[in-house]
Amino acid sequence: MCGIVGAVAERNITAILVEGLKRLEYRGYDSAGVAVFTEDGLQRLRRSGKVAELEQALAGEPLIGRLGIAHTRWATHGAPCERNAHPHFSGKEPGDELAVVHNGIIENHEALRERLQGLGYVFSSDTDTETIVHLLHHKLKAHADLADALKAAIPELHGAYGLAVISAKQPDRLLAARSGSPLVIGLGMGENFLASDQLALRQVTDRFVYLEEGDIAEIRRDSLQIWDAAGQSVQREQVQYHEGAEAADKGEFRHFMLKEIHEQPKVVQRALEGRLGADHVLVQAFGPQAAELFAQVKNVQIVACGTSYHAGMVARYWLEELAGIPCQIEVASEFRYRKVVVHPDSLFVSISQSGETADTLAALRNAKELGFLSSLAICNVGTSSLVRESALTLLTQAGPEIGVASTKAFTTQLVALMLLTLSLGQVRGTLSKALEAELVAELRRLPTRLGEALAMDKTIEKLAELFAEKHHTLFLGRGAQYPVAMEGALKLKEISYIHAEAYPAGELKHGPLALVDSDMPVVTVAPNNELLEKLKSNLQEVRARGGELIVFADQQAGMRNGEGTHVVNMPHIHDALAPILYTIPLQLLSYYVAILKGTDVDQPRNLAKSVTVE
Repeated sequence: MCGIVGAVAERNITAILVEGLKRLEYRGYDSAGVAVFTEDGLQRLRRSGKVAELEQALAGEPLIGRLGIAHTRWATHGAPCERNAHPHFSGKEPGDELAVVHNGIIENHEALRERLQGLGYVFSSDTDTETIVHLLHHKLKAHADLADALKAAIPELHGAYGLAVISAKQPDRLLAARSGSPLVIGLGMGENFLASDQLALRQVTDRFVYLEEGDIAEIRRDSLQIWDAAGQSVQREQVQYHEGAEAADKGEFRHFMLKEIHEQPKVVQRALEGRLGADHVLVQAFGPQAAELFAQVKNVQIVACGTSYHAGMVARYWLEELAGIPCQIEVASEFRYRKVVVHPDSLFVSISQSGETADTLAALRNAKELGFLSSLAICNVGTSSLVRESALTLLTQAGPEIGVASTKAFTTQLVALMLLTLSLGQVRGTLSKALEAELVAELRRLPTRLGEALAMDKTIEKLAELFAEKHHTLFLGRGAQYPVAMEGALKLKEISYIHAEAYPAGELKHGPLALVDSDMPVVTVAPNNELLEKLKSNLQEVRARGGELIVFADQQAGMRNGEGTHVVNMPHIHDALAPILYTIPLQLLSYYVAILKGTDVDQPRNLAKSVTVE
């Protein structure tokens, strides 16, 4: 992984490839490269570091041609250096070269490498990807047509891949294959394109075809042919993308992350549109069969990763308290590798921003074999694998999220999960109509409350100065605020590189209190609920050990500033929706701490936006 762009046209496509890579920079990567079929044959340039370094190299050594592929790499096999950067080549003789770019992991690469070395192939990188290009080159000896050679090679590749191939011998086409890693074809006039994300191609087209699992595609300048996993020629639906390109522009904001934090009132409003009646949730928003299905649900199993897992943790509190439904929540990478006992009539809920998270997808596919009642995907990308492979879907409508550290995706996931909770409670008769009407009214006011929290921007920016010289932070919360504290700690870790941990506040005296001193700030979320008094007692334990407190408290909670205690008064909100509101200041705090630390906010080191490998 991480980003693929390809093109075949009647014009020079190098600038298109580079622009596509730039639009995929948000995914996180450590090197970039491009291969173009030029008048001198198949040529490539690769650079470790940012796309800007590749662009600078191309300015000095232009590659001009009508067929090409490009890639940004996030290291999985081999160090992040130029020799491991994509594209990878095979073929010793001029005019015999093949070039491949690849997202994913080839799990049997070691066996393939040993076999191919025995056939005389010399490897110049440490990557699993190089085995693909040499295997494909070998297959061309028995299958002269590139598409036939690719079809012959695919069964020998075990693992996940989205790959693109070009050949110096057949320079009129671009080949692609997809298994576990997304690929999309962009359709133009007398030219066609390929990418791992449609965002990379929005500057050249608004018409797309999404490859399905197991598809192989042959892309020519004026035609497209797709074969499914069974080798049958198929037609895939064309999708026209309508949203404006401004979503990929920072506008007045310094970083995408800050822009996306401030977009949350708007995207939460969008997530609610068309899904609320006068005093109830419109259950059909989940699909035409949702009401009938939800009436059968007796248990819910949530599976997700990272930030999405924290959203699922909040939902467990909601589902059990409001809808009266037992709920289990598990990290996808654990769920997929253990023996699972499925409770009768269990709904399997998967949560993912991209819908391409490898562990979450594998968990969904595993769940289909385990006897779950049905599956529901909560996702931001309507064309993703997770959505296509789930029985029901609720799209979060967050729009493209460019910053690697998820913000608006999290809050819209929480909104979607609240809609699910209310729908299940409504259909099963376990939620009173009065409480549902109250929460629907509160949901309508939620965008305004989020805007009020964002208005505290300058106050939180000032508080961030307390962390300038710190290396560790503790986050505390009780009840449904504990997952919010976990999400706050994750954000601080991701973008400021400060070590941060989250605990239920009641666990302080069971160990974490030993860490508290004047060098460890303690961040707490304190809505005005039945746990407030117990939380205040926990905070006294921190102050007694010299710990410095930063408290985000309900304006009615009666908490005041004092020596070593910094209180930010939050708008009052219904306790059930407090996790959504209290996420906002923690995102802002992490952002401003990262600015003080001078880190790369939108592309933190070692991380990728869409994790399509294990």
